Amino acid sequence: MTTSADSAATTLSGTPVVPGVAAGPALHVRGEVSPDAIARYGDGDFPDADAALVAYDDAVAAVAETFTTKAASAQGAAAEVLTASAGLARDKGLRSGVAKNLQAGQGPVAAVQGAVEQFVTIFTTMGGLMAERVTDLRDIERRVVAHLVGEPAPGVPTPSEPSILVAEDLAPSDTSGLDPQLVTALVTERGGATSHTAIIARQLGIPCVVGAAGIMDVPAGAFLVVDGETGTIEQGADPAEARVRVEESRRLREELASWSGPASTSDGMPVKLLANVADGASAESAGAEPVGGVGLFRTELCFLDQKEEPSVEEQAEIYSAVLAPYADGRYVVVRTLDAGSDKPIAFATHEGEENPALGVRGLRLSFGNPGLMDRQLDGIAAAAEKTGTETWVMAPMVATVAEAADFAAKVRARGLKAGVMVEIPSAALLAHRMLEVVDFLSIGTNDLTQYAMAADRMATDLAHLTDPWQPAVLQLIAITAHAGTEAGKPVGVCGEAAADPLLATALIGMGITSLSMAARAVRPVGAQLSRVSFETCEAAAEAALGAPDPMAGRAAVRELLGH
Repeated sequence: MTTSADSAATTLSGTPVVPGVAAGPALHVRGEVSPDAIARYGDGDFPDADAALVAYDDAVAAVAETFTTKAASAQGAAAEVLTASAGLARDKGLRSGVAKNLQAGQGPVAAVQGAVEQFVTIFTTMGGLMAERVTDLRDIERRVVAHLVGEPAPGVPTPSEPSILVAEDLAPSDTSGLDPQLVTALVTERGGATSHTAIIARQLGIPCVVGAAGIMDVPAGAFLVVDGETGTIEQGADPAEARVRVEESRRLREELASWSGPASTSDGMPVKLLANVADGASAESAGAEPVGGVGLFRTELCFLDQKEEPSVEEQAEIYSAVLAPYADGRYVVVRTLDAGSDKPIAFATHEGEENPALGVRGLRLSFGNPGLMDRQLDGIAAAAEKTGTETWVMAPMVATVAEAADFAAKVRARGLKAGVMVEIPSAALLAHRMLEVVDFLSIGTNDLTQYAMAADRMATDLAHLTDPWQPAVLQLIAITAHAGTEAGKPVGVCGEAAADPLLATALIGMGITSLSMAARAVRPVGAQLSRVSFETCEAAAEAALGAPDPMAGRAAVRELLGH
């Protein structure tokens, strides 16, 4: 933390994720109940077990009422889950377990924790849907214990005014239902540019800074100014000046959001801006945006809950729903199953691997089960024929030229354009040879960063390494882009890096021909590129590649672009 010499203002820094300026009071998200509060509470001050059980009943009633209230203002599956959680909190079996532990001489907190642990074991053993309720049980445990010891409930509170949400980290369940009118920015102490918080913030379109060390030390209610472009969080700034900055940021974001294409630099060099989609609904929604097609159709997301492999006909129907909205001359890049590691699929992936991120995943699944790939390619080909949409197909986790050649042969045999993803450093280093056997390359920056930096992209303590602005990662991207330029073949980026308007200028300057991203990010990226010449993009690439670290790279490109 730095402190201004002539004011009480203090500034923290983190990794900027979503540009924009927001100001407001800090609203803390509580995870676990404070151990100090539990220690102070001890066994409570109850004359007997019956009195302690009454306190438990009061806590359960308050927790269940919170769930019921939230369910009333939610819709669809969210309302159902919240209603079910209210019922689970009131469960008679859980209450009996707590009562038994209290009669055995345990204090209320220990009694609750012991009873929940018993049910967690039972639910886990039952498997299936019951095992999925374990997360709900843990949430109920934290909330009941918090109520008992007099602490605020853990989780995301409902703001009473537009606020800056501050947390150690946020899970998708914490952030997916946020109201951007009330939560105007997100700041987390942990997490990186590819964390769940970052991804959801991009979908919401609100300023976000992650990896801001020390942010949890900021008092609740403190007035903060968050800059999602520079990655700074100011405490003690002048509110009047902050309002001016926020208004200017809002005006600029509205201007960016009004961009409608076509995508090109200011001097007329065309750029392909594409959408990342997961199913027919997201494909149809993205198709209404100013995109040239789909740069990443994540087929595995259609099958995460299926125990049996769908037939070729069933797969063709699913793929057709994604391809159909783009039969107007645009194209769709289909990625074959990227299953394994953090995306297990019952009918495809291996269990019990010691290091699944480096194990049998992606294309490697087809080595021992070639029929899996053949049937998926048959389904894709059938969908392409049915819809008439130009269809490209790429494989994930390709490590060697031989793998690329074998895959390309299978795809071309079905009359489709063949490509591979560049996620493993070996593929980037051999990009020129890869392009001798495939028609295009697509760089998955999330995994490429993870493997280049030997840092799990979900490990929040290593977030500074899993930043796509890392010079080594940008060098691998530049090598791949140069190979595409030499071969006269397309090289795209479809990882989260493509959604960063600042980084997009550098990527285009390196020779990247397409950027694929969440549909919400297309207009800001397109507007940014329309303001700069290709020569400026090349200068941005040089500045980013020459920087010693990610923050210096961002600063150099911002200065170059006059931000």
